[in-house]
Amino acid sequence: MNLIWFILSLFIYSGLPSSFSKNVSSRPAIVNIGALFTFNSTIGRVAKIAIEEAVKDVNSNSSILHGTKLVVTMHDSNCSGFLGMVEALQFMETDIVAIIGPQSSVVAHIISHITNELRVPLLSFGATDPTLSSLQFPFFVRTTQSDLYQMTAVAEVVNHYGWKDVIAIFIDDDYGRSGVSALDDKLAERRCKISYKAGISPVYGVNRGDIMDLLIKVALMESRIIVLHVNPDAGFMVLSVAQYLGMMGNGYVWIATDWLSSVLDSAAPLPSDTMDSMQGVLVLRQHTADSDRKKAFLSRWRKLTGGSLGLHSYGLYAYDSVWLVAHAIDAFFNKGGVISFSNDSRLQSMGSDNLHLDAMSIFDDGALLLQNILQSNLVGLTGPIKFNTDGSLILPAYDIINVVGSGFRRVGYWSNYSGLSVVPPEMLYARPPNRSIANQQLYSVIWPGETSLKPRGWVFPNNGKQLRIGVPNRVSFREFVSEVRGTDIFQGFCIDVFIAAVNLLPYAVPYRFISFGDGHENPSYTKLVNLITTGVSMMLQI
Repeated sequence: MNLIWFILSLFIYSGLPSSFSKNVSSRPAIVNIGALFTFNSTIGRVAKIAIEEAVKDVNSNSSILHGTKLVVTMHDSNCSGFLGMVEALQFMETDIVAIIGPQSSVVAHIISHITNELRVPLLSFGATDPTLSSLQFPFFVRTTQSDLYQMTAVAEVVNHYGWKDVIAIFIDDDYGRSGVSALDDKLAERRCKISYKAGISPVYGVNRGDIMDLLIKVALMESRIIVLHVNPDAGFMVLSVAQYLGMMGNGYVWIATDWLSSVLDSAAPLPSDTMDSMQGVLVLRQHTADSDRKKAFLSRWRKLTGGSLGLHSYGLYAYDSVWLVAHAIDAFFNKGGVISFSNDSRLQSMGSDNLHLDAMSIFDDGALLLQNILQSNLVGLTGPIKFNTDGSLILPAYDIINVVGSGFRRVGYWSNYSGLSVVPPEMLYARPPNRSIANQQLYSVIWPGETSLKPRGWVFPNNGKQLRIGVPNRVSFREFVSEVRGTDIFQGFCIDVFIAAVNLLPYAVPYRFISFGDGHENPSYTKLVNLITTGVSMMLQI
């Protein structure tokens, strides 16, 4: 009887796919991945814990890597493109099959050249620069949303309120410049524009005096819609100086990108003076659905950190990036992939010296692992994880929040599918898209100055040239236009129509009336028209 069972078991075993038995038995004991980001930063402090927890969860789940242990080595880039490059080169001296990070678009640009050449997938949970393209860098995988979508959301908010001109304050690096360039394009599609761009140097730190000079120039402009696309250090300095200059009061609109929501979500209660400097600001935050799995992880997070560190969306994307790599590695092994490396003949010919270039090698099956990453289809803490043909994540969406009092409130959502809405995007995906104007909605906003009245968005510029309006000082038909004797005030039907028309314009038109005629006889229109060439810019006729 035992012999029969033995023979039967052989038949059953032989019926299993040969690739499955081969791949499980040939899997290595460990697989090494790297993580590269700035540890002591708003994003990095959260990402470090999130990545560590994700690795623990992957290794405790026997259904994913089937006995292979995932090992992560973390390096600190310290906000430096140079250090990021050095750390990436050090990774390439080991058997690293993928790198998670960096958070910085500047660093991502630099090390993408390295990972491209050595065929190691680079999964960045924080580099949002839209110019980081899979066409230029095939091994760069953005596991967060591109600023192309964030700037589309900003442009739709601006258009929703009927504003036409904005001022952009940005950090003058790849992240800031590319983001503002994308904003410029998206505003132009809606017949809006950036009327003034003000860059802040990222190199030598933030100087309060420089920020004050910059904001004084901004205050002289006619637009009162200011988009702030910077890093936290520069951002808080700008808001503090703006409050000092009276630029956080009535009439101003401040829209901050998701650098501010990351701080609000992760920091312990901010100092009251910091919160006071951002009252009424609109802020964008990458939207992640409130799933049961996310709620459970948030509860676990609070226990891990003791409530001293909140969890922002970049932390969630960092966690999901680990799971994405793990699933891709599992699929890689199932398809017969083998972790092996070969020397790069170009590096070998350069000699080793002290740079250890000969120690760096090409990941032979890196393209297969990359393919598995881009073909992934799973659900993480952030929601569905799937890539479009251009390498971007599907279903980009943002929360729109309003800083009020000691906290903030959500006033709506933006998604690439349905535009602006007060309904969570995931509830709209099952419906046909509706981008009609009537369907674009947000809840009421408390604007700077503690008002719920929508700001006009512009003022008469302090340094603008006034339009001079010629007004005939007639003797007859004074009900149409006349000068109040002894004053420079004009009244009448034509004056009322002109002022009403000016008030309907979505931009500022500074003007002043200039009387023409002595009031004793009707002035000559021919003479008035001839005088236009001497500086009178417009004439009211009756």
